[in-house]
Amino acid sequence: MKRKIIPGEIPTSDLHQYLLGSVSPRPIAFVSTIDENGNHNLAPYSFFNAFSSNPPIVVFSSNRKVSDNTTKDTLHNIKLNKECVISAVSHSIMRQMALSSVAFPAGESEFEHTGLTPVPSDTVSVPGVAESPVNMECKVKDIVTLGEHGGAGHLIICEVQIMHIDEDVIVDNRIDPHKIDLVGRMGRSFYVRASGDAILTLYQNVGADPIGYNALPEIAKKSNILSGNDIGELAALEVMPTEAELQIAKDTIKEFSDEVEINCINLIREGKTNEALALLIVANEL
Repeated sequence: MKRKIIPGEIPTSDLHQYLLGSVSPRPIAFVSTIDENGNHNLAPYSFFNAFSSNPPIVVFSSNRKVSDNTTKDTLHNIKLNKECVISAVSHSIMRQMALSSVAFPAGESEFEHTGLTPVPSDTVSVPGVAESPVNMECKVKDIVTLGEHGGAGHLIICEVQIMHIDEDVIVDNRIDPHKIDLVGRMGRSFYVRASGDAILTLYQNVGADPIGYNALPEIAKKSNILSGNDIGELAALEVMPTEAELQIAKDTIKEFSDEVEINCINLIREGKTNEALALLIVANEL
């Protein structure tokens, strides 16, 4: 049974947390800006992602506070000069990133409050975060206001002018996720570290011609033992089992039982998905 959440029928603060807990983990934009007096500002935003490579576009949202409907210094500064630098948040600076979210008085630099180092940019007047593994110098193309009440966002659409990436995190002209060691935001005070065992490898050839779910035997479709991932592995096969594989399956099982599905799961884990499907096909006919 699922709980039904209807916007407008619950407090915005509760809806906000349901959204954050559901749409996660989210990358964090560590956004630096500058005000009319030359003061530096630095703030984290987890309503953030990349949306285009040509032109290179990243978007983050600076939301109105739910509690009092006020907006942040970041939005004021970006409206003023249409520039920002977005820096990546690695595990080594996550505590300083969190500290920068404190509502310090306008005009006071979060760089100074957190001990992070401003590094000059090449194409904008705003500095990046020296300790970050990636800095993206951006010109703001547009600001889309989504509402006027507390919790409403302002989509800040940024075109990347230049990226600065630490050589230490690049392997074969690609960023190594284990080396960049990024942190993502979950709901409330929860974060996730995207390194080590948290990184999963899953390759899917988008040009493949898979057999698909409909080609699977009924016992696979109705199984309470096979997981969605197991079903996905079976459906992603590009060829049905060979006659030889089916014959081996016929020699292996004489009746259907839960043990057959457990054996299939083990075969899938071993990368022998064709053999697993052969067992299911034969079992389906018993």
